Amino acid sequence: MNEKYVPAEVEAAAQAAWTASDAYRVSEDKSKPKFYACSMLPYPSGKLHMGHVRNYTINDMLTRYLRMQGMNVLMPMGWDAFGLPAENAAIDNNVPPAAWTRQNIADMKAQMQPLGMAIDWTREVATCDPGYYKWNQWFFLKMLEKGIAYRKTQIVNWDPVDQTVLANEQVIDGRGWRSDALVEKREIPGYYFAITRYADELLANVADPTCPGYLHGWPERVRLMQEHWIGKSEGLRFAFPHDIRDASGALIGDGRLYVFTTRADTLMGVTFCAVAPEHPLAAHA
Repeated sequence: MNEKYVPAEVEAAAQAAWTASDAYRVSEDKSKPKFYACSMLPYPSGKLHMGHVRNYTINDMLTRYLRMQGMNVLMPMGWDAFGLPAENAAIDNNVPPAAWTRQNIADMKAQMQPLGMAIDWTREVATCDPGYYKWNQWFFLKMLEKGIAYRKTQIVNWDPVDQTVLANEQVIDGRGWRSDALVEKREIPGYYFAITRYADELLANVADPTCPGYLHGWPERVRLMQEHWIGKSEGLRFAFPHDIRDASGALIGDGRLYVFTTRADTLMGVTFCAVAPEHPLAAHA
């Protein structure tokens, strides 16, 4: 027995044994309960950082614990390699996006494997592979068929440098969070998801301890953040009549300005009604 603990020697020997026995390859075993231990896939920037190590160590500990409890646990790994960041990085480095992404994946995998995590590398995926994203496209078409996804025109935050739409949370002091460019308001068509249809179900899973998806053990502030993000409001939708007309003299819409309020008891005290700059009435008032 060595008097000193030399991590490189001990870990190399242990990992060699795991590799030789294919210890983390997962196969069907109906005699054991299943558990899918999938962490958020990393974006292949080319370098791991301590946030990656922290994230995947937590899942690694969970995987090992559940395996010791007799469960059949799958801990896969993959790469969130599809989309704007890879394209912009490739442009900045003057290389094709595919070459940039594949090299980064190889570099990060070489950094990750010595950590010795219980990953089944035979299940590795990259979201830029056609064999993977064809299923994203299939899911989207199915949602489009069902009306869960739909197309409409809307005022959006446009980043003129990244050439993309930004969520409100990605606009910081009027600038894009990644490019720092001044964000523009544009009216463009796009695809949207009817997630409000599921507000009641989502809220029940957040707020009702009897629901299967309830956030047991989560801090109250996290639960409240989820509840506020869903943002369901209960109130009344009503309309003010108007006589605003376009240049031809035709009445705009059906002659009613629709309003939602959570305080119907205050309606008799209304003194004015404001509309957003992009509202159809704003161009004619």
